[in-house]
Amino acid sequence: MSRTKPSLREALPQKRAESAPQTGWQPLKPRTLVDMVIDEIVAAAASSRILPGDRIVEAELAQGLGISRVPVREALRILESQGLVVNEPYKGIRLRTVTQERIDHLIEARVALETAAATRAIMAGRNGEQEVQILHHHINELELMRARGDAYGLAKADTAFHRALCQFSGNEVICDLWEMLSRQLTIIVGLSTLGKDMADIVQEHRTLVRVFETGDLNAITRALDDHINIQTHAVDFLELIAQRRSDRKSVSNS
Repeated sequence: MSRTKPSLREALPQKRAESAPQTGWQPLKPRTLVDMVIDEIVAAAASSRILPGDRIVEAELAQGLGISRVPVREALRILESQGLVVNEPYKGIRLRTVTQERIDHLIEARVALETAAATRAIMAGRNGEQEVQILHHHINELELMRARGDAYGLAKADTAFHRALCQFSGNEVICDLWEMLSRQLTIIVGLSTLGKDMADIVQEHRTLVRVFETGDLNAITRALDDHINIQTHAVDFLELIAQRRSDRKSVSNS
């Protein structure tokens, strides 16, 4: 008796399983002021409007966004728990400094999680037409953001692509662990566009989909390592951040 291919209900929440295979759209969720503040901070970091090490002043941010300090304080608390900002005595709250060690640790964790997710998805038969359609939807969004030159938009689409890949695994623990890193990954991808052609980023995702669709476990392991490990390490984030800081200083002094 042949085995029936698992449906996306096993990998995704029920509502998403009913709509996503046809469209790739994500169900809308209620949003609070705290969510919006978090998005604004991540967007500013991913588009290099604020740089690692920059101070984030609660009162100034609240005034700039036209809201009270309460949701800003809560947003910063959440971002601190996720490792995006640090609160140091006598220094205040700052966007977490990027170090090579930190990048290495993020890459190591991400490779492990996404390789496990992709392997589990393939072994469960969740790399077929429906799943590939969802991934192509996210690639279309990547391509649109590339055409607009929108670093944050591209970084968000990149994150959405890899979130979907993890969800296909059907492993909630993998998804939860990956989600803890997702905002840091969005910022890293956004910063990488300072020194990497957006078209290359889009092409890397097209390659991942082709390999994922074949179901070759060794090939997807190599493809993920190339995309997450080798390609990320090819970007000199410390130099890019230093150059961006220097450019920003020159503009402010002119």
